[in-house]
Amino acid sequence: MTTWRHRLLRNRLGLVGFTLLGLFLGVYLLGPWLAPPEKPCPSRIYYFIPDWLYRPFFGEPPCQPYRMPRDGFKNTPLPPDWSAWKQFPPDWRLHPLGTTEKRYDIYYGLIWGTRTALIIGAVIVVFQFMGGLAVGTTAGYFGGKTDSLLMRICDIMFCLPTLLITLVFVSVLGRGLDKIVLASILFGWAGYAAFIRGDVLSVRTRMYIDAARAVGAGPGHIIRKHVIPNMIYPALILASLEMGTLVLGLAGLSFLGLGSGEDYADWGAMIALARNRIVGMPGTNAFEYWYTVFFPGVTIFLFVLAWNLVGDAVREVLDPRRKEAVGAK
Repeated sequence: MTTWRHRLLRNRLGLVGFTLLGLFLGVYLLGPWLAPPEKPCPSRIYYFIPDWLYRPFFGEPPCQPYRMPRDGFKNTPLPPDWSAWKQFPPDWRLHPLGTTEKRYDIYYGLIWGTRTALIIGAVIVVFQFMGGLAVGTTAGYFGGKTDSLLMRICDIMFCLPTLLITLVFVSVLGRGLDKIVLASILFGWAGYAAFIRGDVLSVRTRMYIDAARAVGAGPGHIIRKHVIPNMIYPALILASLEMGTLVLGLAGLSFLGLGSGEDYADWGAMIALARNRIVGMPGTNAFEYWYTVFFPGVTIFLFVLAWNLVGDAVREVLDPRRKEAVGAK
């Protein structure tokens, strides 16, 4: 019988996804070397954790590596300096990929924006998943009134427009990625809960669950030892597929101006700076400032593509229902 590793290696698109994801993780880990900040930080912790994550608890940081450096105060973007690539990593002060409008360096923004995207996606997915796991497992295992009550709460969550809720949060609490992340966590767990509940309803009728009850195992022990281990893989696959979608949605919200400011290393904010240059300026070549939208746009595309390919590959390998369908053919 072919092992899951062999099945994964045979999935070429999956390998492409893992390769792209590995590149993004490499950029995340090597960010301070690829694009060193103008002002060094007193501790490496400020490099790996964005300021929006700890500012609500510890106040203003002593350094801000996630803020894109600016070359002057003119609005006109500077073109890429390809000679900067003669050394690696290139010096971002030479603008190897050009600058945005208002002259924020694109190369620096892409490097540190990778950290922003990965951390935001991971934080939201983990908290949404844990909330959905708790609610979905409880509803599916105990059933009855508990199930009805929790699922009606999920129905209410499904009816709330995410964009409108986020706008309300930003209007009340002020703009910032921390408010967007909070709104996404508070109102985004219902999808996981409904998905997990369906799997738990199937698992709880299995014979090994009845056997565990027969020997006196309590609900907590059964859920931890038998229910969750036998239904967790499809939910993890869903979480991996959601990473790219979340980052794409957050880029859209940053494009609308709901993020942490135009100088923050955020791919959506970088594209927002390019909106006046997408088709050029009156009387100029339409593609004169192509780099202002091309590099951030391609980066978002590759990031979302990587997570979708990885999610599909993992589903191909781990989803037992898909294996059964393939075996039936």
